[in-house]
Amino acid sequence: MQINHSEIKDLTSVITLTLGPADYEEAVNKQIRQIRQKADIPGFRKGMVPAGLIRKMYGKSVLADVLNNKIAEELNKYIEEQKLHVLGEPLPNEEQNQKVDLEFDSTFTFVFDIALAPELDTKMTAKNKITYYRVKVTDEMVSKQVSNYADRYGSYLDADDVQENDIVRGVIREDKEEGITKEDAVIYPRYIKDAKIKKKFIGLKKEGNVTFNPMKAFESETEVASLLGIDKDTAKQLTTDFTFTVTSISRHQPAAIDGELFAKIYGENNVKDEADFRQRVRQEIQDNMDQDSEYKFGLDVREALMKKVEKAELPQEFLRRWVKTNNEKMTDEEIDKNFPQMILELKWQLVKDQLMKQLDIKVEKEDVDAYAKKVARMQFMQYGLMHVEDQYLDNFAQEMLKKDDQLRGIVERVAEEKIYAAEKKIMKVEEKEVSQEDFNKLFA
Repeated sequence: MQINHSEIKDLTSVITLTLGPADYEEAVNKQIRQIRQKADIPGFRKGMVPAGLIRKMYGKSVLADVLNNKIAEELNKYIEEQKLHVLGEPLPNEEQNQKVDLEFDSTFTFVFDIALAPELDTKMTAKNKITYYRVKVTDEMVSKQVSNYADRYGSYLDADDVQENDIVRGVIREDKEEGITKEDAVIYPRYIKDAKIKKKFIGLKKEGNVTFNPMKAFESETEVASLLGIDKDTAKQLTTDFTFTVTSISRHQPAAIDGELFAKIYGENNVKDEADFRQRVRQEIQDNMDQDSEYKFGLDVREALMKKVEKAELPQEFLRRWVKTNNEKMTDEEIDKNFPQMILELKWQLVKDQLMKQLDIKVEKEDVDAYAKKVARMQFMQYGLMHVEDQYLDNFAQEMLKKDDQLRGIVERVAEEKIYAAEKKIMKVEEKEVSQEDFNKLFA
């Protein structure tokens, strides 16, 4: 076997691979023997079919299979030995490859184009300045979150008259013969768009009536269809008025700021009093804000790194070919539209790969497990489950990591966070305290 590698020019080069009988005959003969042992051909006992017949019947396909495997093996081996940082995968050279005759040829030459990653200038120093924005947690933010908790753990009580934020249940009937009737209709006055109709509901008591046109009261036929229990097409045709008779009024009552609420949020006997509760809420908000600060810092570090490499050239012609080869259903127009973003993402991946080596950063299993557990905790918190036991978090996280796409995503996030943490120690970081409003403006 011979391998020739042409001079690298504009980050592309050509690898020529020549295979002779000594490189493939043993593997071909082995596969022929295996087929012969299993072949079931009329007129021959199993395992006794002549090898020549097997070779005549299957020889070409076996040789093609062996050559394909050998090519892939030798190319990968050569790339690893030469420590070539290849972009994408080797592609057959469209000009130099000759037609292969599997029946008569004994020596085969294959030519491949490869693209190489450039060396990028990713080194940061203390001369590189970056701002770390820290959000100041105010008493107003704490009070708002306390109110949110009180609302979340509140309850609905019967009320005597309708107010805007109540839930009103009743019977609704169309004002015509054999019209639409729904016994268990539910109306939320706050969602009524027509001010005059909304005013009719405010102050109603049980058994009180109000007549209105649903299509004037609400934003869309979807809302009307849901209210009346009909389809949207029928709702579109409605022009008549309906009479709504109130059967019950429910009003949300926030939970009291007391020990029962403290226990629901932070567990039994973990909060002493309201002052302690508010301090815990403050710390919780600060922790969340700090995560947002880290996220913003990561975005700014990435922007600074990408700015350093914005003029770096990649072998775009090869990469466009590679994208087309691996996405046959994509049209040229789709490739043109998405290609600039692909190049940016590829550059970012190259920056990360280079920094991982420069900064000696490694992603260990315990890092991935810890991050998956953090993601699991955040997902449970979105549903109001603030204190899920570790064993459930661990189980949820491990199930998450069984999915390849989620595992890859988490590994990428861990690597990025480690890069940002390392750069934080290298660059000159100026911390700046800002309000939540000003912090949010940074993302505009």
